[in-house]
Amino acid sequence: MAQHFLLSAASRTTSLRAIYKAGEDAAYATFCQMRWPETDGEAVCPVCSHGETYKITTRRKFKCKNCHHQFSVTSGTIFASRKMDFVDLLAAIFIIVNASKGLSMVQLSRDLDCQYKTAFVLAHKLREAMAQEVQTGEVLEGHVEIDGAYFGGHIRPANVKADRVDRRLKRHQTGKRRVVVALRERTGRTLPFVAMTEGEGVALANENISRMATISADEASHWDMLHAGWDVDRVNHSEIYSDHGKHTNMVESFFSRLRRMVEGQHHGVSPQYLHQYANHAAWLEDNRRTDNGTLAQIVVSNAMGAPVSRSWKGYWQRAA
Repeated sequence: MAQHFLLSAASRTTSLRAIYKAGEDAAYATFCQMRWPETDGEAVCPVCSHGETYKITTRRKFKCKNCHHQFSVTSGTIFASRKMDFVDLLAAIFIIVNASKGLSMVQLSRDLDCQYKTAFVLAHKLREAMAQEVQTGEVLEGHVEIDGAYFGGHIRPANVKADRVDRRLKRHQTGKRRVVVALRERTGRTLPFVAMTEGEGVALANENISRMATISADEASHWDMLHAGWDVDRVNHSEIYSDHGKHTNMVESFFSRLRRMVEGQHHGVSPQYLHQYANHAAWLEDNRRTDNGTLAQIVVSNAMGAPVSRSWKGYWQRAA
């Protein structure tokens, strides 16, 4: 049997030891390189796009020679107003991309020696950066698998049997149960969405799957409407999981990763933010054959190109 990629030396091209051994200056240079790759890390004014700046070395800032605007390498990005050292930011990114099934924020806060609140917001900002590669707006091509999986809304049964209720009835539901509908190309991207019911996936397919594509789905009756627009393979999971190439195993692989992330690491996810965890799992699934050093560079590059997060900047101040 061939060796799994994550067990091979090719999957390990950097380490926490290497990041901290290189130090703060090397980490800062990495962020500059990812922010301004077209000028090889030389600062460009975000206001007037002028390429000549003064370096304020005591504060790691720049001043534009044209408009005199002062800025830093993280100005206007999701790391705007950051307080962590650059080497710690780079280490946090590396730790998160290294976790193939996600990482609890308690563990991240311990690894970085920071507050839980800091780790929580930082991880969600990085998920926003990952989502730039997942939610691209491009329609899916080729052969696409579609399915849904439910998350959240668990109702704990009462201790005494006589007090227990039928948890299947709507009046006993918490209202927090959501379904992640995933569309996945057999040889390409994974595109997840959060909905109230799996049947909403039909409308999502109309918006996000090319009419030239073919589709695989399970036996659920709401997928019957897909036959009006595509050539659809169906597989009845009550009888068989794979029938001569007809299967939804690729999208089930994504759900397996997401479920282990939610149940095994986070233990509970708010429906308000379930879409971010779904995008995180999709990004990990799509990059499962990429080495960890490249993964870290991709996330840093995405973060440097992402705007200030309006959802997560000042999150705890608004919550208070």
